[in-house]
Amino acid sequence: MSHFSQIKTQIRSLPALEAALNDLGLSWKPGPQEIRGFRGQTDTAQVVMPQDNGYDVGFRWNGTEYELVADLDFWQQAWSVDRFINKVSQRYAYHAVVQSASAQGFQVSEEQQQADGSVRLVVQRWR
Repeated sequence: MSHFSQIKTQIRSLPALEAALNDLGLSWKPGPQEIRGFRGQTDTAQVVMPQDNGYDVGFRWNGTEYELVADLDFWQQAWSVDRFINKVSQRYAYHAVVQSASAQGFQVSEEQQQADGSVRLVVQRWR
């Protein structure tokens, strides 16, 4: 029997999560709203990604972080669950760093994509 699974993440900033999903070209809707699961089951998430098969993927705030919530038997994303979380987490980390630096008065002055897929950022603050 299918049911919703919750997968922990290190995602704590909703704006950075939304920006990461946009970077990856994923369709999502802001919540809170219901996500659909097996046999009419629903749950509530702050970010909902509808799937063509009628089952949704979402990110729900659990009081500490945004956890991935989905009925994994009906997973219909371009990547496996692990690869999906890794891709979202990588783009999330980028946006979280940029947002944090900006909040402290810094601006990105240089950005380089590295051969290993990582991103090198140089930030600076004018005084």
